[in-house]
Amino acid sequence: MIELKEPRFIVVVGASAGGLNSIIELMAQLTEEIDAAIFVVLHITHLTMGGALIQRLQANTVFTCKMADNGELIQSRHLYLAVPDKHLLLKRDRMVLGDGPPENRWRPSIDSLFRSAAAAFNSRVIGIVLTGLMQDGTAGMMAIKRSGGTTVVQDPNEAEYPDMPRSVLDNMDVDYCVSLQQMGAILREKTRNGLPNEHTVPGDIRAEAQISERVAVDMDILKEIGDKSLFSCPDCAGGLWEIKENDIIRYRCHTGHVYTQDELALKQKEGLENTLWIALRMLEERKQLMDKMSREENSKGWMRSAATKAERAQELNVHIDRLKQVLFDTKMV
Repeated sequence: MIELKEPRFIVVVGASAGGLNSIIELMAQLTEEIDAAIFVVLHITHLTMGGALIQRLQANTVFTCKMADNGELIQSRHLYLAVPDKHLLLKRDRMVLGDGPPENRWRPSIDSLFRSAAAAFNSRVIGIVLTGLMQDGTAGMMAIKRSGGTTVVQDPNEAEYPDMPRSVLDNMDVDYCVSLQQMGAILREKTRNGLPNEHTVPGDIRAEAQISERVAVDMDILKEIGDKSLFSCPDCAGGLWEIKENDIIRYRCHTGHVYTQDELALKQKEGLENTLWIALRMLEERKQLMDKMSREENSKGWMRSAATKAERAQELNVHIDRLKQVLFDTKMV
């Protein structure tokens, strides 16, 4: 039987747009002396071929690269890539693939991985946020920092898409903000000097990590980590709870959907647009029906009834034009 080597450190990496090349460059800097397991969430579609990504990564690193597998034991000097459409969560000795709701509209979510790592390994965690759009990763990096871990951010000035690194920097103090080429040296330095002292994980971080794993929320837990808001979840229509961490505000519903304020605003906008397009289609169909009925009744000599339906069709046309103006005026939507 092959003896599994448990890693001394856990490195969690998050990237989105432009992230594949950045992750390959980071992995190329790894050396055998780094006693760590690497977990990567890369925002990709479920249609992306995971095997092809693993081959590209394996060709550029001395670490063993593979797709994460539910219940698999964590081994040192391995890189585990999150499976599309599954949350990658960490326990003390193994990984869990979750089917819970998307967080910040993504599954797998960077925040979910980072938070679970912080809850399980506290000060042994090194979090890295690379290029990407929007804000996924910011709340997770705060969880790592509050749990005694190390936070590393790619310099936004060199990132292909700087939104994610910049969001982290705008909302917290990180340990390192460096170019991609410097990260390998940081990992070697941080992992060569023995284990850091254990750090107490804040209760709210443990609670949210448990929510992600169980995919079931106790209302009492939500009351402990947030306040009931006036907003409803755009995905399931459940009530949203407001969670504040420093200047970061997130919203979580009782079924597990999570949004930053920007993500919530974007999701509301999409929902509003969908509703307006449905209303426009229904108005168009009703106008066409009124026109059809008016023509038929006119041919039968039912002039008064035909005129009434023609008038209704004209009124509907006015509403249609107004609704189109709202839809194409992005400032109003």
